[in-house]
Amino acid sequence: MQIIKPEDQIREIRRGVVEILLEDELIKKLERSYQTGTPLTVKAGFDPTAPDIHLGHTVLLEKMRQLQDLGHEIILIIGDMTGMIGDPTGRSEIRKPLTREEVLQNAETYKQQVFKVLDAEKTQVRFNSEWLEKLSLMETIRLQSRQTVARMLEREDFKQRFANHNPIGIHEFIYPLLQGYDSVALKSDIELGGTDQRFNLLMGRELQQDYGQEQQVLVIMPLLEGTDGIKKMSKSLGNYIGISEPPKEIFGKVMSVSDELMLRYYELLSHISLDELAELKEGLKNGSVHPMEAKKSLAVELVERYYDTETAIYARDEFENIFRNKGLPEDIPVFNIANKDEDIWLPALMKEAGLAKSTGEAMRLIKQGGVSVDDEKWTDPDKKLSPGEYLLKVGKRRFLKITS
Repeated sequence: MQIIKPEDQIREIRRGVVEILLEDELIKKLERSYQTGTPLTVKAGFDPTAPDIHLGHTVLLEKMRQLQDLGHEIILIIGDMTGMIGDPTGRSEIRKPLTREEVLQNAETYKQQVFKVLDAEKTQVRFNSEWLEKLSLMETIRLQSRQTVARMLEREDFKQRFANHNPIGIHEFIYPLLQGYDSVALKSDIELGGTDQRFNLLMGRELQQDYGQEQQVLVIMPLLEGTDGIKKMSKSLGNYIGISEPPKEIFGKVMSVSDELMLRYYELLSHISLDELAELKEGLKNGSVHPMEAKKSLAVELVERYYDTETAIYARDEFENIFRNKGLPEDIPVFNIANKDEDIWLPALMKEAGLAKSTGEAMRLIKQGGVSVDDEKWTDPDKKLSPGEYLLKVGKRRFLKITS
């Protein structure tokens, strides 16, 4: 374990954190760990309900990596058992359960992606079915007896559903208990989670106390805003930056965020030191650092992390070519029209080419002025193009050559 003084560790751990419950307990654990040379056990769980990871997910992963670099033992829990129940957090209705096959398939993709952040050789990956499947019916009932319905209804999402007469499945009450039991099974010292997981994280502390264990400390991280700067990053909202997206997409999306959001991304995602972050903030404030250049540095850092240095530099050069020099990317895809004699209806073409999920979405993009043909705005979704060759641009970064 690295010999890092507790006061230096806590300074790093506080970075970007919303809340530490309880910080005095964490300091005591760090001091004991430092004196004995024994690393703390740090856990964070992920239910593989979807296969793709975006930057919002990496906020927790980056904090895990930070604790890993401080010398502590990191356990990444794949919630294959809890994932089949479905986390009710933030849900207004009962979540459709996933099959074991779906969960395990998603888990494999998760494992491939998380090690772009975590050190694979120093990370334990555990599936919570390892201990949850061993619970007998009577043990499960005893676990449920440790909490009350009134306590469960303190959760805001359950409270709202109950008030609105929306159904709450009994199995949903079990979810926080099972997540809490993960902490008991692993005797964790620290659990990481987002602000939306506060209730579930506290359940782990309560259950550890019930089972006669020392209670874990909770390090609660914020939910990262998406590229719109308003709502939390989500694939369903279209404001996400996926870590497996093409490099130029990652770079371009980072460049599209506001200057204010850029600093939040720096604090939560960048590996620059706290002193460097303070210098950056001061430079932006006094004008010695241009926001555009700071954003480019962040975009390069993130692309480099998920790909490599050469790819990151290429993405930066291409961005500068397109947006500063008004050039075009080198690898514009080509879409060939099968029927060369018919006029082209853009909404259908955009859907078929994967530039829009539906013709309805394509029509909205056109009406909003987000589509151009040969560098001219295309604002009439009903208007058709005659057969020929065109350069289609959707948004700021997506290009398509049309040939018919």
